[in-house]
Amino acid sequence: MVRFHNVSMRYPTGYEALKGISFRLAPGSFHFLSGPSGAGKTSILKLIYCAELASEGSVIVQGRNVEQLTPAQLPSLRRGIGVIFQDYKLLYDRSVFDNVALAMEVAGQDPERIPGQVSRTLESVGLKERMYHNPIALSGGEQQRVAIARATVNRPPLVIADEPTGNLDRDMGRKIMALFHNLHQQGITILLVTHDLELATELGHPQITMVNGCLTHIPDSAKL
Repeated sequence: MVRFHNVSMRYPTGYEALKGISFRLAPGSFHFLSGPSGAGKTSILKLIYCAELASEGSVIVQGRNVEQLTPAQLPSLRRGIGVIFQDYKLLYDRSVFDNVALAMEVAGQDPERIPGQVSRTLESVGLKERMYHNPIALSGGEQQRVAIARATVNRPPLVIADEPTGNLDRDMGRKIMALFHNLHQQGITILLVTHDLELATELGHPQITMVNGCLTHIPDSAKL
């Protein structure tokens, strides 16, 4: 599903965010990515959904070398990736329903399928009764669930999430983790960035750890 081979990444300022890292995510796997602030976790996510490109090495996503994709090919790749941002990135001039429906519209889904699929997805994250509210009226945990619904409404084969429980209390964090566990049970590949090792350990999925742009632990399930 995802393969990094000797990947380094330098920003224009000269800062080296990643230093020759290699790992893989097999289809249907669930891995946590952990490490201190500035370790390079978010940079890995950016390379997966092509917000940035590697300075060296190769990044393969769903069998395609992202370095070789043309700008016209990027939307097709991104439609197969559900991205959940730490700050949600919801549209506050639209309802919860419209935020989630937009993901289907952008993907070119049949308009007749959209209302039913959005409703079912919001029900799965416990927000069916809130679908016509504005996101600004929701709690942080509810907004995070809207972001999860938006990222998964098209049933992408790969979901990546950046600190999805970082702004939540422990009880809500557990509920959000349970949602990811349910997605994994449906066969979706998941890479979840977290600093909460205790919460990650509770679920029991393997952890990839990193410090200063280097991988310090790679479980057997993620080794090339």
